[in-house]
Amino acid sequence: MKKNKTKKRFIVWFVLFFMVLASLLYFGNKEIKEKSAKFIYSSKELIKPNPVGLILGTSKYLATGQLNPYFKNRIDAAVELFKARKIKYIVVSGDNHEISYNEPIRMKKELVKSGVPDSLIYLDYAGFRTFDSVIRCREIFGQESFTIISQRFHLERAIYISHHFKINAIGFEAKDVGFSMGIQTRIREYFARLKVFIDIYTGEKPHFLGEKIKISNP
Repeated sequence: MKKNKTKKRFIVWFVLFFMVLASLLYFGNKEIKEKSAKFIYSSKELIKPNPVGLILGTSKYLATGQLNPYFKNRIDAAVELFKARKIKYIVVSGDNHEISYNEPIRMKKELVKSGVPDSLIYLDYAGFRTFDSVIRCREIFGQESFTIISQRFHLERAIYISHHFKINAIGFEAKDVGFSMGIQTRIREYFARLKVFIDIYTGEKPHFLGEKIKISNP
């Protein structure tokens, strides 16, 4: 009898926990989508110019060894903006936690291959996550207004973070990947959005700041 009561209590608490979590995920996602929508552009003709474009990092290759389409499409979008003269400089921000894993360097190499001059690309090695990349673009690279480049689902979160910290950022949408390939990323994104509110509430800071880097004509 006692075991049955314990089991029922566990089920009730589990259901309640699931309902609260589902509500937080739903309303957090809704808040971020709605607040960021009008600041994201998919057309280079319509987006306003900014001195700097910030590419949010991701790995160049998938676990299978294939080229990561998220990576390729972000590079293509940045090059498109650069050639349309909607950005003059590019900050590539990503993870460099191991010697053999360097997102910024890989992004820079692809940009140079696509015709962006080496001297106009700046490396942010401490963009361990979106929160860090966005805030470091202001605190380290001195930019109060810039264009973030990534897929739309990612831009929504980045723009929300930016505006919370009074950073005047807009987003340029890179081509997305197919639903089947991106399903895991989309699921993780719901939890990443919930983490945004936790970071804001707890006063989270970037992992590293450091010396300022001036972006200017070489």
